[in-house]
Amino acid sequence: MQAHEQACCGSATDGSRRSLLKSAIGVAAFAAVGGVPWLLPGLAQAAALSKEQRDAMTPDQVIAMLKEGNERFRAGKMQGHDYLAQKRASAGGQYPAAVILSCIDSRAPAEIILDAGIGDTFNARIAGNIANDDLLGSLEFACALAGSKLVLVMGHTACGAIKGAIDNAKLGNLTGLLDKIKPAVAATQFSGERTSKNDAFVDAVAATNVRQTVEDIRRRSDVLAGMEKDGKIKIVGSMYHLAGGKVEFYA
Repeated sequence: MQAHEQACCGSATDGSRRSLLKSAIGVAAFAAVGGVPWLLPGLAQAAALSKEQRDAMTPDQVIAMLKEGNERFRAGKMQGHDYLAQKRASAGGQYPAAVILSCIDSRAPAEIILDAGIGDTFNARIAGNIANDDLLGSLEFACALAGSKLVLVMGHTACGAIKGAIDNAKLGNLTGLLDKIKPAVAATQFSGERTSKNDAFVDAVAATNVRQTVEDIRRRSDVLAGMEKDGKIKIVGSMYHLAGGKVEFYA
């Protein structure tokens, strides 16, 4: 299996990607980030990340990679993804650099708005981007077993789950999920109208919910908290703005 993974994800595909660099500035940037292809606009991504590329990255480089991807998305200059090549390259093994916990909202697909390809990120989606026990286990798998360097919690503006929590909505199993968001409603300091009809309040609660989810992950997962303390990973929050397309990263 190891030999097969090397055949899929090794130097041959690296060479094909690097051959597409178009400027001296791009070459310099490529060297500065240790040969990570995601960070370069104008570079077609023809294959998935290799283990060597992913392992050479720091958590801060992964964050920079995602920020650059979002900038390309906003500018309409996304990479020319060869998804079939990425599929072939990742069939024998996967080495995602990050795991993203985001909402199920159809307008906020993390891979697209961060300009990522097949094999580049783990993606966990649940209404309101909360972290229940099963999702915590998934995040632990991604980092402790599969080697991801970043846990990114990504909320978004105009979130329907946030509105439901504000309105104390009741509907089958959704009721219990919204109960997990309600602490963020109570914890949000806001001087205006505290209703779901106030977009500013909804977005303020969404931001609080992201920050609380980040802290919940640290508090409830000794595995991830320990890895972050040792500098192996970072756990970071962010907010995707539907208007404009910017992903705002929280420190």
